[in-house]
Amino acid sequence: MKIRSILFILGVTFSQFSLAQQTLPRDPDCCTSIMVGKLASTDGSVMTSHTCDSWYRTWVNVVPAADFANDTVMNIYDGRMHTESVNDQTKLTVKGQIPQAKHTYAFLDTAYPCLNEKQLAMGETTISGRDTLRNPKGMFMIEELARVALQRCTTARDAIQLMGKLVKEYGYGDSGECLTIADPKEVWHFEIFGEGPDQIGGVWAAVRIPDDEVGVSANISRISTLNLKDTRNYMASENVFSVAKKLKLWDGKEPFKFWKAYGGPNYFGKMQAFSIREFFILSTLAPSLKLSMDDEELPLSVKPEKKISNADVMAYLRQTYEGTEWSVTKNLKVAVKDRKTGKTDTITSPRANPWMRTDEVQLFNALQKGAVTANRNVAVPQCAYSTVIQLRDWLPDAVGGVCWFGMDNPGQSPRVPIFCGTTDLPEMFKICGNHRYRLDAALWHYRQANKLATVRWGNARKILEKNLLHFERKGLEELPMVEQRYAELVKSQGEEAAKAYLTDYTKDFIGATLLRWDEMTAKYWNDYRFGF
Repeated sequence: MKIRSILFILGVTFSQFSLAQQTLPRDPDCCTSIMVGKLASTDGSVMTSHTCDSWYRTWVNVVPAADFANDTVMNIYDGRMHTESVNDQTKLTVKGQIPQAKHTYAFLDTAYPCLNEKQLAMGETTISGRDTLRNPKGMFMIEELARVALQRCTTARDAIQLMGKLVKEYGYGDSGECLTIADPKEVWHFEIFGEGPDQIGGVWAAVRIPDDEVGVSANISRISTLNLKDTRNYMASENVFSVAKKLKLWDGKEPFKFWKAYGGPNYFGKMQAFSIREFFILSTLAPSLKLSMDDEELPLSVKPEKKISNADVMAYLRQTYEGTEWSVTKNLKVAVKDRKTGKTDTITSPRANPWMRTDEVQLFNALQKGAVTANRNVAVPQCAYSTVIQLRDWLPDAVGGVCWFGMDNPGQSPRVPIFCGTTDLPEMFKICGNHRYRLDAALWHYRQANKLATVRWGNARKILEKNLLHFERKGLEELPMVEQRYAELVKSQGEEAAKAYLTDYTKDFIGATLLRWDEMTAKYWNDYRFGF
């Protein structure tokens, strides 16, 4: 998620910045992506993911495949992530044009496009990097690079090579970005920066996550040394070393580390290639490594001591560090007397929640210094949407690739399955809810219940989390049935009928979650009718 957008939301209702974070040189309130190699997952899936943590559009649409005549051109845009609906052109600008491909693949058009019909998937996190690297004259923003690659490529490796060629020819105009790019065989960690104000181009590197490992990106450049002789596991732009020397970011003598040259200090101003999110995820996956927060860098990926499922990735994206030293609510304890037994117990206050606003944190700390230390959770309330995408090479593309999609706070919202073969989504999904309150946008049906639940989180979470896990289990348990029914329909009625079934299943699933969250909204209003 782009750092510049965060300036807009410093005072917005749903922010959860700590006092310490307000003075940071760069803001950490952006995105998280977890990558899983096929031998590290419980079922052989390759996975990538993304929490789109900022005030960007929430509308999502399936763009169909298309064929084009020779000499057709396509527009490259800036501003698509701030539009209010599929057809909204407000503040949309054309940065340039490139030749159109003769055929483009269908893809899931999220703010950062994330999945195409061929099981090519992407996650994203903004890594910002050194301000001196950016050149706004470059044509491509990162979301447009992702869109073009998803429309034209079928593998992660091809997508990286295409984006490199496009940047070299037309220029990269964005801040430092990371894309976590996966196909049913492998997953890659790709980072890109501009070349500075004097050169319209770009500099990038990509590292393949080993099949038996799990990687994470969370708004900090993490690629370290590059072994470009190992073409199976490393790729980079041809200027990756020369630009660093030219801009005096590397002296050419000490060992070259990509993150040191182009990323620089992390968002706490420390010369480290990680912060709390990377450390928490990697250290809990592989505790025997005894990773330390004092290290200069952590491994880009680790071999998990237990293989992980898509449900495990979903759980990581819900993390607020509850029960650990980093928990926001760890000190907010109250004594509660059991009416039946007469015994008194100390519990976390029902009014405490891990997503408190800055003014709430200030109040608690005014009453008792150090009562709340607000760390950056994985799950944050200003999340626009999030994805967990699993890719399976033993199934047809249409049903093998599944985007488990959620709107609003990933710690509170349900996930719905959108398949590679899904061809349409409900109209409510095609309207953004981040511009204003509007109930024709699906976002607000989730957001209303989620926000009300935080008023008395200790009580409301019991219902909300039960419903969230109900739909998670429902989706995962019904998946084999959906796959079987798809295969039967392909055989008996053809591909079109089978995709129609997938589309109806996705729409019905979405409708059920909207209804359940509306029911929770009504219940919370009733429960709190005499006051909060």
